[in-house]
Amino acid sequence: MCSAASSQQRIVIVGGGTAGWLTANHLARALDEKFAASTAKPYSITLIESPNIPTVGVGEGTVPSIRDSLHYFGISESELIKRCSATFKQSIDFIGWQPPQSDGAQHVYQHIFDYPQIESEEALCDWINHGFKAANFADTFSVQSHLVQAGLAPKKFIQAEFHGVCNYAYHFDAAKFSELLAENATQRLGVDYQQLEIAKGVKNNAGGIAYLLTENGQRIEAELFIDCSGGRSLLLGQCLETEFISKADEIFTDTAIATQVAYSSIKKTIACATLATAHRAGWIWDIGLVERRGVGIVYSSQHMTEADARETLAHYIGLEDQNNLLTEPRKIPMRSGHYAQFWRNNCVAIGMSQGFVEPLEATGLLMFDKTAQLLAQMLSEADSTSLTLSLSSGQLQRRFNQQLCSVWEGVFDFIKLHYCLSQRDDSDFWRAHRDMNTWSPQLIQMLTKWHTQLPSQIDLRPGVFNLANHLYVLLGMDVRPLLNTNVDNSDGQLSGQQRSIMQAHLASLNKVLMPHRELIEKVHEYGLQRI
Repeated sequence: MCSAASSQQRIVIVGGGTAGWLTANHLARALDEKFAASTAKPYSITLIESPNIPTVGVGEGTVPSIRDSLHYFGISESELIKRCSATFKQSIDFIGWQPPQSDGAQHVYQHIFDYPQIESEEALCDWINHGFKAANFADTFSVQSHLVQAGLAPKKFIQAEFHGVCNYAYHFDAAKFSELLAENATQRLGVDYQQLEIAKGVKNNAGGIAYLLTENGQRIEAELFIDCSGGRSLLLGQCLETEFISKADEIFTDTAIATQVAYSSIKKTIACATLATAHRAGWIWDIGLVERRGVGIVYSSQHMTEADARETLAHYIGLEDQNNLLTEPRKIPMRSGHYAQFWRNNCVAIGMSQGFVEPLEATGLLMFDKTAQLLAQMLSEADSTSLTLSLSSGQLQRRFNQQLCSVWEGVFDFIKLHYCLSQRDDSDFWRAHRDMNTWSPQLIQMLTKWHTQLPSQIDLRPGVFNLANHLYVLLGMDVRPLLNTNVDNSDGQLSGQQRSIMQAHLASLNKVLMPHRELIEKVHEYGLQRI
């Protein structure tokens, strides 16, 4: 690496996994476009991965924006599905996040990926004041919730890759996904790959990183170091000693226990949604891949012992499926929070090394992807002729840090929203979340306003979760603004018309969409049409 031409700006990514390889692909693709006319690349990208650190392998859920990134990288959707045991994800189904209904049935709502088809503000007001008694928000304003319940895929087999009748994302094997990203980065985009054990980063007099030191004493120098070392944050946290802002007083869940469960039958129906089932001190995820399910419990160690958590997880999996466990349930500590800076001097952190929040709403992979994309865009757009100026630009660093701080704060507010709206009263865990002392000032302000007004996009910080995301959670959790009854006097007619439109749309889709597993099998056999 040190033999690179002196004119090249060396970018070194420390750590592989999903965060490292997403970063490598984003940077390589963006900088290739920026310097396409150059006779020689003015940069080199090297990813260094420890041979001794296993992939965590929990981040198996995504959000729809991952499709844009994969297409941008040049990875085909067929390749993803075939190689990563991938399935389609259209929703997160929240089960038991509110107390049982009057008939004893569990409370269920869906955070689907299609934007709600709200014809007018009057129609939404009509549903809030009257129509909610006939049907829930997702069922009224989108057809996708019906597709999920019916087990139908979000696209027709004849549709090209990354296109569908509804917005969608994926579930996949995280380790296999990292391998696919690594192959694409090294074989198609020219990223250099080395397996080395990095002992530490060594600071320079300017407060940045002078070089990396390997276990065998080798020095590795670069103009930009990208820390993708995971929760240990080897460079930003340990070497540069950057302040960490803990969110443990807002997000109580701090531990997960994960396992993999084989289907009892290979023809088992594959859920089109991540199932998120609440328990007395957190929730359980259930993700369906082609041959297996990824299942895990998220809990607060202040409110539940490890033994109780393992028992709760075993009870959820059930006696029949205990013999189908593919992996021993594995404990994973979680530290909620983020660093005060994400780009310091010549070091940028991406992935768990910059911050972490529990895996509700697939925030992990979402933040990995969006952060890597932001860095790549800034470096490629900052200066038309030189990468040197971009790497040392204080203005870029400030912009990057300001934007990401806002994004992270919005993410924590959005995750907290799921908990603080719950009226569950069966444990201290749920009651503690309703204590407004554990809410951020921004969240208090938003919820106070939304008590009497419809939410709007301007209420939210710029970030990764928009108005539609908040509406699905707020209205799904039965939190409806106390609107002035004079806003509408249609007595449920407008929302009834809206449901009729959705039902007609659903009838047409029922004729052309396959069951989820059937489409996956077709893709494995024939592949999808390339764009």
